[in-house]
Amino acid sequence: MVRSLDAQATPRPLAPGVALRATVALIVVRAAYAYNWFDVGPALPQIGSTFGVGPAEWGLLVAAFLVSAGLFQVPAGFLSRRYGSRAVSLIGAGILAVGAAAAGAAPSFAVLLALRLVAGVGAALFFSPAIGLVASLYPRGHQGVPVGVFSSAFSLGSAAGIVVTALILPALGWQLSLVAGGVILGVPTLVCVFAVPPSVGAAPPRPSSPRSRLPAALRYPGVWAVGIAFIGLEGATSATAQFIVPWGESVQGWSIALAGVVGMMFVLPSFAGGPIGGRVAERYRNHRTQFLVATVIGALALATLPWAGLAGAILVGVVFSLAYGVIYAVMYVLPHYWREVPPEEIPLAIGLLNSIQLAGGAGVSAAFGAIVAAANYSVAWEVLVAVTLATLVALVFLPATPADAAGPLLAAEPAPR
Repeated sequence: MVRSLDAQATPRPLAPGVALRATVALIVVRAAYAYNWFDVGPALPQIGSTFGVGPAEWGLLVAAFLVSAGLFQVPAGFLSRRYGSRAVSLIGAGILAVGAAAAGAAPSFAVLLALRLVAGVGAALFFSPAIGLVASLYPRGHQGVPVGVFSSAFSLGSAAGIVVTALILPALGWQLSLVAGGVILGVPTLVCVFAVPPSVGAAPPRPSSPRSRLPAALRYPGVWAVGIAFIGLEGATSATAQFIVPWGESVQGWSIALAGVVGMMFVLPSFAGGPIGGRVAERYRNHRTQFLVATVIGALALATLPWAGLAGAILVGVVFSLAYGVIYAVMYVLPHYWREVPPEEIPLAIGLLNSIQLAGGAGVSAAFGAIVAAANYSVAWEVLVAVTLATLVALVFLPATPADAAGPLLAAEPAPR
């Protein structure tokens, strides 16, 4: 039997208009959340000038956010299981908004690092509970596309974070640009308080019998396999999005505005990959193959970046971002099929695999900055590609998706009335 992604699913389907409004509001928050991941990247040279730091420290700044976003994914899953996905996700978005805006007033690089750590905590509390929250707005069999679109909204927000920041930096400076990011997230978060019905994602009832000490989500091998397999990809997507503008300025000689537009192409096309990946993941059970094919295509495209001109860099960005858009959508739909993981533990499962990826990806991003400082960008890009492919070995341990949980069963379900 195919289960819902979230234990907090409502007993009866919501009215379509209510579900749509709540979904749109959450998608806007997801996009604004992503904006605050990547508005730091274009500002790295200005931050470096302000505090007298270089690429190695830039890598640490990128990694700081990823570290806390990764470490608090599992606690976010536990909190969601206790207090409900709605409360935890909206509180997390609020923390991210405040932390991101406060970073604009950082008096030193150490304080800036600390505030980005705080912002990462908020990001962790929002993400996996919010996926369950979106899924709980819809009946089973109709969750793949909304979850895929929600996942892809990250692309819109991260693209805006790169290109908008690159455009406003010359006029506003990095401090005000970071404050603007916090405001951009804070407003739709307040809207969500009213748009998402309190009954959706509410705190689940206390279990009649004590829970096992170690939740199944933490023991299931598929969670660990997916988490480890995409450490390289997480590092590649983060490092590429954050460093593409400085690379374009310093190596290619592009203006900051042009570099921002190119950087946008490394994230925006993945918006199309999300719905595609969500639908493919629901209809077909060969998830390991889907992961492998999409990752290899994206990695091979990224490997050509050091020799690409302007048009070539845009093409690389489109292919790379489409590939990882598909990958992440499949990744977040996949726990839907894990029979061994109880429905109420789906956010915890997603939180753990994200925790593994973000923590490992933070190390990859920091290493990227160190390699740039010690050698050059060309070497750093190729190391990034090698790590992305190397960590895929962990997919050997990903259990096959059961045949009776594949797409035809979902497609046979009647549409909600």
